[in-house]
Amino acid sequence: MRPLYGVLAAMAVSLTGTRVSAVALPWFVLVTTGSATQTGLVAFCEMTPYVLVKAFTGPVVDRIGPRAVSWTTDLASAAAAAAVPLCHALHVLSLPLLLVLVALIGAARGPGDLAKEVMVPEAAERGRVPLERATGLSGVTERLASTVGPAVGGSLVALLGPLPGLVVNAGCFALGSLIIGLTLPRGMGHAAEEPPVREGAGSAAGEGGGVGYWRRFGEGFTFLRGEPLLLTVIVMVGVTNLLDAAFTTVLMPVWAKESGNGPAALGLMGSAAGAAAVCGSLVAALTGHRLPRRLVFFSGFLLAGAPRFLVLAAGAPIWAVLTVFAVGGFGGGFLNPVLGAVLFERVPRRMLGRVNALGDSLAWAGIPLGGLIAGAAVASVGLVPVLLVGGVAYFLTTNLTGLRPEWREMDAARGRTVPGPRAEREPGLGAAAAARTGSAGS
Repeated sequence: MRPLYGVLAAMAVSLTGTRVSAVALPWFVLVTTGSATQTGLVAFCEMTPYVLVKAFTGPVVDRIGPRAVSWTTDLASAAAAAAVPLCHALHVLSLPLLLVLVALIGAARGPGDLAKEVMVPEAAERGRVPLERATGLSGVTERLASTVGPAVGGSLVALLGPLPGLVVNAGCFALGSLIIGLTLPRGMGHAAEEPPVREGAGSAAGEGGGVGYWRRFGEGFTFLRGEPLLLTVIVMVGVTNLLDAAFTTVLMPVWAKESGNGPAALGLMGSAAGAAAVCGSLVAALTGHRLPRRLVFFSGFLLAGAPRFLVLAAGAPIWAVLTVFAVGGFGGGFLNPVLGAVLFERVPRRMLGRVNALGDSLAWAGIPLGGLIAGAAVASVGLVPVLLVGGVAYFLTTNLTGLRPEWREMDAARGRTVPGPRAEREPGLGAAAAARTGSAGS
């Protein structure tokens, strides 16, 4: 069980630091520049490299192993995060330098997050833990970080200002790197190595007989392109992630201001959803291996998606809003455990990094644009019409997509053994979701 606990602990501290920074960094930009536009630009400059670099580092993770990638990128994230308060203290922190530093944080954080994700199945296998339970615990860890991190970040900002929050973020990355280095065996992740290349493989082979980077990347892309279920999930989650980003970064703050509930309501809504999501993830960890995946998955999206938009559009009282957010959070807690379990069962272990990286990046591609689109829409037509359109779009995306026949494969792999170091799935079985939901229900 030690490897699984190590992976989960590293995920917990690094994600908590990221959530603390999500409160402290925007506030730091606002109080130092007074510009909401520059605040949005800083967020864009962090998330865009996160998505792009993550997409192209899958072959690297598969080649050198996720353990090495995880601890080295966490150290790089820690250094870049620590440079922000340091440069500010030295009075050399300009906006261009800040954009460069947050871009470095995003570029390092993408591969680090990916590496931790792909170590979950091997850690579960070493600890003889069912995949649904391991992915459920991973979901609990993520939801706990999403609940605790903003609360810690808000408290630090309120008591000490934004800079201590940025220091905490750097410390969390450094601690995550240390946990990975101390708790995981050196051989962790080398199950992902490629089989020997046949003689005459030509230019696809790298030096020393290994498979070249672009061939690895192409194999992941080909695998992804040939899987109807996988592509269907990525498209659906990509749309919902864009809508979630629009909702959390623009629509919720505008609603809080226009309704008179203020920023305190935003904290209550986030806490209600986050705490309920932890409960949902715990239930998924304990019972997910016995539940029908397709039914659980779409029920979770039904609760976590459209109702949040519609309750705000209806002008409901705050107690009703909190109730809807809590119910949605509970449903959202089931989503990533289901996606992760099916992915880890269906994708060959040696290709897990590149397939997961491509799937995640495609599914998260709309997140940097969500706030920009929502802001322009609200400025053009107002808040309530945008909330109604967003709710309808969420409902149609998650329900009409579910009518496609590919979803019947979601339960097909239940009971199969996790692919081992040399085990591969049979051709034509299909892959499951390589994309995780970004913020639904959180």
